[in-house]
Amino acid sequence: MAPVVPEADAQGPLSLVTTAPPAAAYRGNVTETTQTGSTPPGDASATRSPEYRLAKDALSGLREDLFHDAFAYRPLSRTAPDAPWVRRLPARMRPYAARVPYLAVAGAALLCFYGGLVGGYSSQWTLLSGLVCALPVLATLVRPVGAFWMSMVATPLVALLGSSLGDWPWLPGSFMCHTAVLVIVAIRTRPRTAVWMWVITAAYAFFNESLWGPGQYGSNSAPLLLLTAFALLAISLWHIRRDARQQVTAQQTVTAHERSRRTLLEERTNIARELHDVVAHHMSVVAIQAEAAPYRVENPPEELERAFATIRENAVAALTELRRVLGVVRAEDYEAPDAPQPTLTDLDALLANVREAGLGVEKAVTGAVRELPPGVELSAYRIVQEALSNTLRHAPGATARVEVAYVLGGLGLRIVNTAIPQNTFVKPSPGAGHGVTGMRERVSMLNGEMTAGPTDDGGYEVAVFLPVTAVSEGDA
Repeated sequence: MAPVVPEADAQGPLSLVTTAPPAAAYRGNVTETTQTGSTPPGDASATRSPEYRLAKDALSGLREDLFHDAFAYRPLSRTAPDAPWVRRLPARMRPYAARVPYLAVAGAALLCFYGGLVGGYSSQWTLLSGLVCALPVLATLVRPVGAFWMSMVATPLVALLGSSLGDWPWLPGSFMCHTAVLVIVAIRTRPRTAVWMWVITAAYAFFNESLWGPGQYGSNSAPLLLLTAFALLAISLWHIRRDARQQVTAQQTVTAHERSRRTLLEERTNIARELHDVVAHHMSVVAIQAEAAPYRVENPPEELERAFATIRENAVAALTELRRVLGVVRAEDYEAPDAPQPTLTDLDALLANVREAGLGVEKAVTGAVRELPPGVELSAYRIVQEALSNTLRHAPGATARVEVAYVLGGLGLRIVNTAIPQNTFVKPSPGAGHGVTGMRERVSMLNGEMTAGPTDDGGYEVAVFLPVTAVSEGDA
């Protein structure tokens, strides 16, 4: 006889199963074991029906919203200084806007106190009834969920203190108090909490009328439930709209950040493509000179020939790696330039093209003109080009001035344009916003400095300094 092994059943007591069951039983056991194994241990609710899980989640939400830390201290926050309605107020009234929520709650409490006084109560309990109606409204300032339960308790208490005449179960004071508390607590919490408060209020009204019936003049449960339903629905829609606006704002912030990063990467890629030509030219010169150098010396030593051969091999290898790097940063629609990269000697041609486009521009050069490193001259040319393009795009009809200063420690650039004339019919055209970013990247690459901003007369100015390390004869 085969031995028996105890096996745990997910929904029943231990059962005894033989280790050698029939084939059909084996297949059934395998299927059952697979299904049971998909449920985490201890999670019995996962095997329940969807209705059970829905009810459990609903009760969990009720416990979380109205029972867990119901009387926790949650003070009402002040109005934000940048709230839309605060910005519409006169400047002298904005400092007082922060106290508006407290004044609104205090006014509602005073109104409920007055409702408790004129509700037809016995004279000896009039003041106490008014205080019972006002206290839950004031409690919403510090303990919003607890104020709801205080209002629920105040409703039968006011009915006991008051007269039996009138509507039932909410006398005028408790009617006003409970409505105010529901509205304030719904504003301070979330839509789910508002739903639960309305459901509990409806349950209380149904229980009260089922047990005692309506008052002498009838029941006012339906008006209260209808009024609060519309109020809570409007507040819930306001919550949803506010949350959606916050999500859209956050998404727009993330999108703007990603767009800024993408713009920065695109500008750096463009700079890398342009500098590739400059570096490749220098490496080609090194390779050619290293190959031709041994032929300039009669009977060169063998060590010298090997040294120049090594230099040429390294230069060619560097060129190959540069081409690979260019292939990585090359865009799909990139076309290799068929002309050398521009330098400051091509600045006059650039200004001529700009004048043909309709921009009046003049150039001023100060200092001793000298040849600068190719990277510096290329960056300087591109900065002037981008600044003039921005002038054409954003200041149609204005005039510009380009100043180039050769100083001892480097190169200074200043591109300034005047304001847009009032009689111009051409409107500014918005761009992609890459211009200033690209200029800053070029300046940062060369460890330079740059300032850009509007001038006092309504124009715009770009000032750049590109440092150039002087090479002494000993270093050369």
